Amino acid sequence: MFDIGWTELLVVGVVALIVVGPKDLPGMFRTLGRFTGKMKGMAREFQRAMDDAADQSGVKDVAKDLKNATSSKNLGLDALNKAADKFDKWQPGMAPKTGDAAKGSETAKLAAERSAASDRLRATAADKAAAKADTTPAPKAPEPRDPEPRAPEPRDPEPRTPEPKAEAPAFKDDA
Repeated sequence: MFDIGWTELLVVGVVALIVVGPKDLPGMFRTLGRFTGKMKGMAREFQRAMDDAADQSGVKDVAKDLKNATSSKNLGLDALNKAADKFDKWQPGMAPKTGDAAKGSETAKLAAERSAASDRLRATAADKAAAKADTTPAPKAPEPRDPEPRAPEPRDPEPRTPEPKAEAPAFKDDA
């Protein structure tokens, strides 16, 4: 309750010894002990009175009913937890360990039939693809396209011919 260490108690004892004096110090500690005992007794009596008042008013019964009403069993959460545990342990393709054995075997039969039908379809499709590949040439791969379309470059209506180079004018010497 109080956060007082041994060093703080030692300081309080030394101050009390100086202020009260060694002659009256044992009497003061005795009085302090009685006062502390009376305070603890009053706190215990108050707590007991509060508990009795709560018992008489039915607060404990209401708290008990509220706790029972919100329990996981009454809310159906226990069944949800069991179902979640079963789901965690479930392995596809394996027959269930609990429940009807006939239902589990019927499911296994149906799964086997579907698997066989799927295998037959794949084999038929592969045969047809092989037959088609033998009779028709392989299609050409499409040419790769640019990711972004580019604007066409402007063209001149007439092709340009290079112009003859002009010679630099010759300067005459006035000498």
